[in-house]
Amino acid sequence: MNSLIRRKLVENGYRLKVPHKGFCTGAAARVSSSNGAPPSNDHVGQQKSSDRGEPYDVAIVGGGMVGMAFACSLARMPMTKHLKVAIIDSNPALSSGLSIKKEDPPDARVSTVTPATISLFKDIGAWKYVEQHRHAYFDQMQVWDYTGLGYTRYDARDVHKEYLGCVVENKVLQSSLLSCMQDTDFQKTIYPSILSSMALNPSILSMGVKSTSSGLNERGNLAKLDLSDGNSLYAKLVVGADGSKSRVRELAGFKTTGWKYSQNAIICTVEHTAENRSAWQRFLPTGPIALLPIGDNFSNIVWTMNPQEATDRKLMVEDDFVKNVNYALDYGFGPHPKSSNFGSGGIFSWFKTDTTISANECFKVPLKVVKLASERMVFPLSLMHANNYASKHVVLIGDAAHTVHPLAGQGVNLGFGDAFALSRIISEGIAVGTDIAEVNLLKRYEAERKTANVTMMAILDGFQRAYSVDFGPLNVLRAAAFHGAQYIPPLKRSIISYASGDQRLPIFS
Repeated sequence: MNSLIRRKLVENGYRLKVPHKGFCTGAAARVSSSNGAPPSNDHVGQQKSSDRGEPYDVAIVGGGMVGMAFACSLARMPMTKHLKVAIIDSNPALSSGLSIKKEDPPDARVSTVTPATISLFKDIGAWKYVEQHRHAYFDQMQVWDYTGLGYTRYDARDVHKEYLGCVVENKVLQSSLLSCMQDTDFQKTIYPSILSSMALNPSILSMGVKSTSSGLNERGNLAKLDLSDGNSLYAKLVVGADGSKSRVRELAGFKTTGWKYSQNAIICTVEHTAENRSAWQRFLPTGPIALLPIGDNFSNIVWTMNPQEATDRKLMVEDDFVKNVNYALDYGFGPHPKSSNFGSGGIFSWFKTDTTISANECFKVPLKVVKLASERMVFPLSLMHANNYASKHVVLIGDAAHTVHPLAGQGVNLGFGDAFALSRIISEGIAVGTDIAEVNLLKRYEAERKTANVTMMAILDGFQRAYSVDFGPLNVLRAAAFHGAQYIPPLKRSIISYASGDQRLPIFS
């Protein structure tokens, strides 16, 4: 099935042909704020029917983490910071802000942010706000198989880094992006509503203007968005950042490829007696379990299993669930791998090297979980990929364009990669006088991000399928893969660099 996704890739080496057209300005005009609105650069759209107002350069549908990252990136770049932007999202937090109390336990919904994403957050000025709240850098990770035949330990020092990633609550990322946005003079209007319909190149009659109107040609070359609260607005470019059930994708007619996995994921926050400073992932017969540090003696659990098991474990009493977690992360389902046996005459003696195994490379057991610290949440797992990311006036980013298995926590990083790539390409287009809704410009973004996203999706889907089968010969092959990653330094460095967002794996270069 991976080949099915790959056949959908746009051709590599796509080159942008830059037509010299003007882009929609109107950026100097501000929308009047209503009484009690947020600070002056934060306008809340409340007027009924905006047909007669100035059109927006960009309308972002979806003000979640990826949509706000895109807006913040536009706000920080010299060529795009003067664009006039509408943000459409019914979440009241976009206008009122998020309240985060340090004494509250961590939320179960977290993201593992890669060094590449952290660097981008620093570039737009958002990471300093993340560091004001609870977060957990980790510099080591251990991955192992329930059969006891193999394991791999990754260390940031192997690639001369300070850390492999950072686990952050989603609400902290969202709040930090909102704070970053408030720290700019970006011209934006927040519409606390839901997109109900969208018309591309709307007809003359639907605009309610005479054919001699000076704004006719311009309005006819815009997208019209009708909202559930009765508001309407026009925009040069519509950015769909509205998640896996994207209304923008549906209204634009973009087809998708994908499938559902016969698995659900349980996520929750747990507590230890000491601080967990490493990331852990163990492959079990029905799917992987991950234990991720979140700071202050807390960790996050992401446990994949079949739907019936997920339902049963969600309903378990707390003590039984904690015992299940500790069993799955220790001796449950199979023995521990033995570091002393590697390369010493066993079936993997061909991995033998002259180097001595250091303490950091030896197999370790995660900290015991002592209690739950949040509710248990269950999510069905699926893979989805839009066959197209862009057409004239419309472009997709984040989960609106693709969803992946949570195997390596890469979903949100792919979305952030989309957001920052799109803002950069728009900036480059403006610099040479290209219309921001020009198909060739948007297809340049599509070509760049499709290659990166589909490659990662294919790798994660392959891992999921390889580790969902309990079969003797396949178990040996999986163990060999663990040994290769553990004892072949160039391969280990390549895996770390790729997972960190720094480079492509050699086989895809």
